[in-house]
Amino acid sequence: MAGLLQALVRASEKAADIARLCRREQPLFQLLVAEKTGPDRNQRFLQDFKTLADVLIQEVIKHDLGKEFPELQGHIHGEESNEFRSPEGETVTVRVCATPGDTAALLLAVLAPEREASELLSDAVHQDVALADAALAGVELSIPPQDLAIWIDPIDSTNEYIRGSENVSPIDGIAPAGLCSALVLIGAYNRRTGCPVLGVINEPFFRRDSVTHRWQGRYHWGVAYGDTRLSSLSPPGPSLVPRVVLSRAEAPAVRAALQPLCGGRLLFASGAGYKLLCVILGLADVYVLSEGSTFTWDACAPHAILRALGGGIVALTGALQARRAGSTGTPPELVYNRPIDGADGAERWANCGGLVAYVDPQHLEAVLATLDAVPGL
Repeated sequence: MAGLLQALVRASEKAADIARLCRREQPLFQLLVAEKTGPDRNQRFLQDFKTLADVLIQEVIKHDLGKEFPELQGHIHGEESNEFRSPEGETVTVRVCATPGDTAALLLAVLAPEREASELLSDAVHQDVALADAALAGVELSIPPQDLAIWIDPIDSTNEYIRGSENVSPIDGIAPAGLCSALVLIGAYNRRTGCPVLGVINEPFFRRDSVTHRWQGRYHWGVAYGDTRLSSLSPPGPSLVPRVVLSRAEAPAVRAALQPLCGGRLLFASGAGYKLLCVILGLADVYVLSEGSTFTWDACAPHAILRALGGGIVALTGALQARRAGSTGTPPELVYNRPIDGADGAERWANCGGLVAYVDPQHLEAVLATLDAVPGL
């Protein structure tokens, strides 16, 4: 288990390196920001390059984890299909090959004639990542990898990754938008119960180096298995007045109900993963989302870390239904092994009842009590 935790962190660091590379190197960045519309859309290849960046990071994580832990092969899941159409109309399955040259050749089949871009990506895919983290190295746990499965969100908040500003001033410690909200999320859950047990969140664009001006990242991890609760972070301190972070698209009725609870001040940010991270870091106490617009890959990794800190994520609709039925105690939390019957594609894995993420159960209770009176929830 300790080896698996380290492997998840290493995979997140390699993913973060690739994400930074695509922003830093001009041959890649020009492809990343290229806008394809109208008759020219997808003329060169079926998906935009940003989709290839997502898929490549996803496949690198699958490859590296599956190679080190064969028990996980076939149980590492992501959002994106890894099949692309070449300029000649042939189907290309993006994967990590045995050598950098083979991987570069495969990528060139999708990106032709962008040879330099293909080679830059291949070199990053095949790099070795070393960790210098004494605290992580000292973690000793015991859980069979064959009991686990993985959800990957290779680049959460893709729109901010592509076009987000690099110089967004935070408000109360929270960036309302921008590149810093683009994250790599890797979460492990119990195959049988669906309960999240391991989570890694990587911030590839945490800050710029003062000398080189290159982006530097950081990562956070958490373990919640049985009675074990371990994290790279300490639980945030108590807050008398709950600080709630929302999407700007949140329903007006929800915003109006929560505002008095929060002393008249609500917080806003981009990206589901980033808003969950704000709760983990203690920048907000609760994240509320009333719509089913997040997915298992958005929530699995943050959920494991929240559980390690004493909190969790519940389905908003289910929590309110339980409350109205007279149920007491903490509502059931999200699980990650149950697709929605009758749904297709990504919607099979939607968190369709909305969600509430928290660290302090008292804040969860206060938010649910407030939203209980909102019509339509």
